[in-house]
Amino acid sequence: MPVAAQANTDDRLKAFKNKGKDVEELRRRRNEVSVDLRKQKKDDLLSKRRNVCVSDDDEPTSPLQDQTNRHPTPTIDEIKAGIFSTDFKEAFRATQAARKILSRERNPPIDTLIEAGIVPKLVTFLTVSGPNNEETNTMLFEAAWALTNIASGNSHQTRVVVDAGAVPHFIRLLEYPDMNVCEQAVWALGNIAGDGSELRDLVTNLGILKPLLGLVRVGQSETFLRNVVWTISNLCRNKTPYPKMEVVKEILPTLIKLLQNPDNEVLADACWALSYLTDGSNDRIQLVVDAGAVGNLVRLVASSEISVVTPSLRSLGNIVTGSDHQTEAVIQAGGLPTFAALLQHSKMNIVKEAAWTLSNITAGTPEQIQSVIDSGCLGPLVEVLAHGDFKAKKEAAWAITNLTSGGTVQQIVYLCQSGVMKPYCELLGTNDEKTVCVVMDGLVNLLETAKQHGEVDKICVMIEEADGLDKLEDLQQHENETVYSKALNIISTYFAEEEEEAEAGGSTEFKFSQPAQSSTSDAGFSF
Repeated sequence: MPVAAQANTDDRLKAFKNKGKDVEELRRRRNEVSVDLRKQKKDDLLSKRRNVCVSDDDEPTSPLQDQTNRHPTPTIDEIKAGIFSTDFKEAFRATQAARKILSRERNPPIDTLIEAGIVPKLVTFLTVSGPNNEETNTMLFEAAWALTNIASGNSHQTRVVVDAGAVPHFIRLLEYPDMNVCEQAVWALGNIAGDGSELRDLVTNLGILKPLLGLVRVGQSETFLRNVVWTISNLCRNKTPYPKMEVVKEILPTLIKLLQNPDNEVLADACWALSYLTDGSNDRIQLVVDAGAVGNLVRLVASSEISVVTPSLRSLGNIVTGSDHQTEAVIQAGGLPTFAALLQHSKMNIVKEAAWTLSNITAGTPEQIQSVIDSGCLGPLVEVLAHGDFKAKKEAAWAITNLTSGGTVQQIVYLCQSGVMKPYCELLGTNDEKTVCVVMDGLVNLLETAKQHGEVDKICVMIEEADGLDKLEDLQQHENETVYSKALNIISTYFAEEEEEAEAGGSTEFKFSQPAQSSTSDAGFSF
């Protein structure tokens, strides 16, 4: 590719691993993919969660009973007065009332309660001793629940809870014998860690890991374990900066163990945690590979549960953006046949992700490209190119272009025999300039390979029969300089005498000069 032309697609090409690029260009990071997919999974991927009480029947019974049900809802001033009361039962009732309005209203009055100054007092209740153990547990639970929901708000609201000194108390409560209190502490810490890198690192520095990971054990209730795993996933989130390497190393054995859990929600959050950990540099990816995650992820990506398929596919997609060695780990674990199947999935977002994953594998070595072909991925990839939605077609186009860039002659001939040309050239008529340029780069790769073997006229015929030449001629009028320059270059370089050559060429059957052996086609390389 000419230097000037390559510069115009740097934002995409730099992120691909490929020969000829420096170390900083070996990874393909695509923010729009993350944004689209995480919007789709919004409900499951919230970094903070509010503990909402649907009905009184859902609440644990209290030895003090729910006195607030017998009276009108108290005002904020009444709640404040009660919370600051020296009478334990009065303070409990006010704390419970605060928790109720924080957990039942659509737009809870978090700021109003903060301004009332009750947060520091609620934090002190995390260490309170009641008249007996049961009443103590109930007060701890209500205070922790109220603080959890305040921490589920925006960053400022979360920070108020942190600044009031709640984190060390919540971490201590992770080892509290009453499991309702312990679970609420897990939830609160998950909200705080999910606020961003700074608070994530704060809770890890204060010692959350050992007691939290200790809660992943046999016999734990389903809902409790789900909250624990969600909080663990929040400790893996965010990358400005990334989680500390020692934190990742401590978490990974537990995550790998969780990949054997039968509960789909646990599996989903564990896989999302791994997707966050693999969304980084090669040394971070290697930690996940060395921990033994790849085989488990390949198994889970074949799940019938979309909530599990989505994050496991994202994790594997991130891994193959790494080194050739890391990509090979996914291939050796049997990932490619599953990716081929996912290209035919009913959910187009899954199809898009699978095509994105394959585009990074076809950006690898010729041996890895051969594995893509041998595993039966090429046919479904061409189908996506022809019948997928535009986002999926765009990813498939990248996969094809990468193959034309790094594939052997045999592999490129096999590609041309796959029926790719028509849907590939169709993308020249889209309004997405980057995709149009990607396809033109792929066509140049095909034409150059054919030229080296004296067969450029036959590729020209294929492009023209796929209506590609007409589209290229139209692109010479394109308002984008890069687009029309690329189109002009292709036509002037390869099609100047195309019509005459096509008429004189007779049959379009031909063979590239082929090496002595090939595993791609037993019948030669005629188009």
